[in-house]
Amino acid sequence: MAAVARLHRLAFFNAMPQMPVLHTAEEDLAFYATRGFPNSEIWLSECDGSLSGFIAFRAAWVHQLYVHPHHQGCGLGTALLDIAKTAQLSIRLWTFQCNARARKFYEHQGFRIERETDGAENEEKQPDVLYVWERKISRDDEYARA
Repeated sequence: MAAVARLHRLAFFNAMPQMPVLHTAEEDLAFYATRGFPNSEIWLSECDGSLSGFIAFRAAWVHQLYVHPHHQGCGLGTALLDIAKTAQLSIRLWTFQCNARARKFYEHQGFRIERETDGAENEEKQPDVLYVWERKISRDDEYARA
């Protein structure tokens, strides 16, 4: 759990160094222990015995997806996101508008913008964007359901 909280903090501020620091490392750890992981499906990736990425999702929402900055761009984020895609017919997730790399990644993965906000509703008070992905249903899928 502590490794997840550390990875979150590292990847978050590496991607968006201008974001306000609202929580201590201890508060991040408490969040994952009490709100981030309970009732979520969690998948971790490791490289050389160290945590390199993780995803937490439930009920058609990806709540957390972070990859260590040294491991970004090598397919870990795609592999983790594919696990969530396999389990869901549609997925929604939030990211900050300023996180250009995440936005490019999600759009490359087939997500589309559902709406953008001025950030008034999030804790950081920063503009964000809601993405949605929907599985394309093939004829084979339709026959299988019939």
